Amino acid sequence: AARQGLPRPVTSQNPYSLLNRTFEIALAEVALREQCGLLAYSPLGFGMLTGKYLNGQRPAGARLTRFERFSRYSNPESECATAGYVALARRFGLDPAQMALAWVSSRPFTTAAIIGATSLEQLETDLGSADLTLTEEVRAEIEAIHRRQPNPAP
Repeated sequence: AARQGLPRPVTSQNPYSLLNRTFEIALAEVALREQCGLLAYSPLGFGMLTGKYLNGQRPAGARLTRFERFSRYSNPESECATAGYVALARRFGLDPAQMALAWVSSRPFTTAAIIGATSLEQLETDLGSADLTLTEEVRAEIEAIHRRQPNPAP
């Protein structure tokens, strides 16, 4: 951009969630160094991190029910990791979606999380994540789950 006299990129849109942290492998460093923020795509892992798909559930009208071909987030490894994240949220009295979104938003390179709410109720839940600050204990347990089940939905 500099050589061509063009505007510098200021954001990058990549998938980023508790289920897909591959952005952290080199891209996060570049984003911080170049001040090019992340627009986190699919921060709820196609809705997996809400917990609505646990134990094979497929709610009517939900994305993974309607679009079965998108199995990236519903593979066995993702399901296992999701169960851990949802259990963690519930153990601390947190809404799983809000915890997942608060975590994504807390990352130093994140500019915004691109949410895909399909109802007013989902939107209100998602927006509530802006007021949530995760404790050190919750963040440490998130990292423990990630170490056991790293990037199950790359």
